[in-house]
Amino acid sequence: MAKTKPIKLAAKVTPPPVKKEPERTIATNKKAYHNYHVLDGLEAGLALQGTEVKSLRRGKVSINDAFVREEKGQMWLYNAHIAQYESRGYADHDPTRPRKLLLHRKEITKFKAQSQEKNLTIVVTRLYFKKHLAKIYINLAKGKKLYDKREDITKRNWNRIQERALKNN
Repeated sequence: MAKTKPIKLAAKVTPPPVKKEPERTIATNKKAYHNYHVLDGLEAGLALQGTEVKSLRRGKVSINDAFVREEKGQMWLYNAHIAQYESRGYADHDPTRPRKLLLHRKEITKFKAQSQEKNLTIVVTRLYFKKHLAKIYINLAKGKKLYDKREDITKRNWNRIQERALKNN
């Protein structure tokens, strides 16, 4: 009898791990956490012009006074200041123009219902690039009273004192 060679099976090939590109934060709204009790959050895309994207990449943006409002079944971003791009040609944009948010219909109706039902505001907390797309993180928020703000400041100071004491011992 002739010897037969054993059949070699193909080695199990695993695909290379996918590199997860980190999100690059452009701007955060720290003022929102001071002035509001921040609740539910949601990620939304932004409809931007070319010069606006270039300004975002340079970090020339302010979202401290930005808020979101629902109009005619769409969500719009107001008071977000994206500076004009220095090397612009004929194309230009208004720095504080309303910008459309890209959301699914269900997300829009959910946020609209919650904001009207509980008398909440929709504020912007973060603006960032995810892969190559500009995204914005919006939150439902309830305004803080003056005593709430003072209470948060005293808690923060107390925690800071405790951390120093633990660090020194």
